[in-house]
Amino acid sequence: MKKLLLFFVSLSFVFADKPITAKDIINIEYISQPVINIGGTRIAYVKIVPPLKNSKSRSSFREVWVTDVDGLNQRKFTSSPNNSWSPQWTPDGNLSFLSLRKAHHKSTQIYTIPTDGGEAFPMTNHESGIGSYKWSPNGRWIAFTSKDEESSEIKKKKKDGYDMIVMGKEQLYNRLWIYDVETKSHETIFRQDLNVSLFEWSEDSKFIVFQAAEKVNTDIEYLESSLYIVKAPSGNPRKIAETSGKLSSMSLSPNSEQLAYLGATSYNDPLAQSIYVHNIKNGKSKLITPGFKESFVDVDWIDDQTVIGLSQRGTKTVLSTIFLANNLPEDVFNQNDVLAPDEIISSFSFHRYTKQLVVTANSRKNPNELYVGLYNSKKMKRITFSNPALSNIQLSKQESISWKARDGKTIEGVLTYPLVYRDGKRYPLILQIHGGPEGVSQDGWNTRPTYPVQLLAANGYFVLEPNYRGSAGRGVEFSKADHDDLGGEEFIDVLQGIDYLIKKGFVDESQVGTGGWSYGGYFSALAATKYSSRFKASMVGAGLTNMISFIGTTDIPYEMSVVHWNQWWFDNQQLHWDRSPLSHINKAKTPTLIIHGMRDVRVHPEQGMELWQALKIKDVETEFVLYPREPHGLLERPHQLDYMNRLVDWYKKYVK
Repeated sequence: MKKLLLFFVSLSFVFADKPITAKDIINIEYISQPVINIGGTRIAYVKIVPPLKNSKSRSSFREVWVTDVDGLNQRKFTSSPNNSWSPQWTPDGNLSFLSLRKAHHKSTQIYTIPTDGGEAFPMTNHESGIGSYKWSPNGRWIAFTSKDEESSEIKKKKKDGYDMIVMGKEQLYNRLWIYDVETKSHETIFRQDLNVSLFEWSEDSKFIVFQAAEKVNTDIEYLESSLYIVKAPSGNPRKIAETSGKLSSMSLSPNSEQLAYLGATSYNDPLAQSIYVHNIKNGKSKLITPGFKESFVDVDWIDDQTVIGLSQRGTKTVLSTIFLANNLPEDVFNQNDVLAPDEIISSFSFHRYTKQLVVTANSRKNPNELYVGLYNSKKMKRITFSNPALSNIQLSKQESISWKARDGKTIEGVLTYPLVYRDGKRYPLILQIHGGPEGVSQDGWNTRPTYPVQLLAANGYFVLEPNYRGSAGRGVEFSKADHDDLGGEEFIDVLQGIDYLIKKGFVDESQVGTGGWSYGGYFSALAATKYSSRFKASMVGAGLTNMISFIGTTDIPYEMSVVHWNQWWFDNQQLHWDRSPLSHINKAKTPTLIIHGMRDVRVHPEQGMELWQALKIKDVETEFVLYPREPHGLLERPHQLDYMNRLVDWYKKYVK
């Protein structure tokens, strides 16, 4: 395998004289969704920014910006309080985007704006709003998705007070529509009940391929979506491939004869992490990344014979190409690393005509920014610098580490040092454990409101982010290594990581705390109960605490049970109860902070309530904080700020 190193042009950080604060974290700006115009001269992108001081919003805003490819003439095209995202270049060289502007419409619509200046103009007036959209290559149509509108009868009943919810019956399909640019009208492409997610136009604008599930259900969308094709502007959809398990990113080849897509290798593969290529004409699909020890997260085409994919490889990311040579055996493909930087690539956009590559990437020193270069170039240029205030902030040292599990597996993680560190001194340790379990911690910008790593390091802690077995970034086999054993050997991996740092002389074994969200919250609940003797404090963020009641209240019971457990809880009640933190409550001594959003449907707030009540009964120090309106995480800035300050105070009290 040939590897080309990517050397980014970086900003020199000077005047680094103060530690990071919670307010600094909530004011960080992020770059996303880059797209190059047809001529390859300009890039549109989204910047996520804090709301203005006089804004009524408590959450961050998304703005659409444009820059020349050399980084010059950076210009903001939309502003708060209008939330705008998903920029696309129109065939006439102007800009389109999605926006929610209640002065025009109650729902999200497609807008256009001249690139030489002017006001945004609403293109659509669709009653139930626009979910996603794409221009046809010929510029005649726009395909878009939209949820079904409630019938007038149901609306009237709700208005009269008959607003009961019948679980599993209120199915509003996400349908595929088409907007005719000439007639300014829109119609559904087909009426068949299919819940559409991703879709792609053919290069000749004659057909659309799309992913869809036959029912409206989160689990079914995750696990039972298939690939379809339909003629445009209208036709009857035809299933072209039944896949097994999860689907993700996809892209048609330049000649529209092949579809590259990310899919699972089996129903219980926890990730759509492998690249498949489907031949549109003969209807056959083939896996082109068999046995690869990485997790692909996006895919595109360089040409009709070359696929390019973005993958998580351990704690790093890589852009690589895979050549589809006809003279190779079916299970042999040539992979070549194109970009393997120290930075973490989060997205990429390839311009087939100019061979330019645009990526958003983050580093240990900066959140996502834009980088531009020629495909296969060893050098890319950073062209946005969104957070100049970070140059005045002193950040802690950070590095990738690895250790051996007790069964010999290599386990990786990211270690952040205390801001003021002296060799030979032992420090307290805080674990920050990712969710999933198929998440992954990467060696880039690792600080956000729910995981404030640099903030904890600034307060004198070592911070370890372990990628226990079951994590992404190491291929299918590793991501399935915790199946049938949740809360078992995967947790021992984490304990072995703590022991490794103790043996290195870094950590005081009597001063270890833990925290995490979702499945990371589950880990932290286990730490506070089953493994309480090893932890001085715990933070359980939206964590599952009772495996049995969790499966009965989550929106993904199949994903949890069929994918990860390979069984339902009622087929082995004892195992599920034994792996529940609540079953070990008699061992609990660890002071535990419990955090939950009141609108969380992934992990119901009752999971936090169960643990809180049990800890109170056992006279263990605990605090339960519920944040109104919040889903499976924290979106509102006052809540984010409160959480970070509360978290630091909790650790300062118990982990010293």
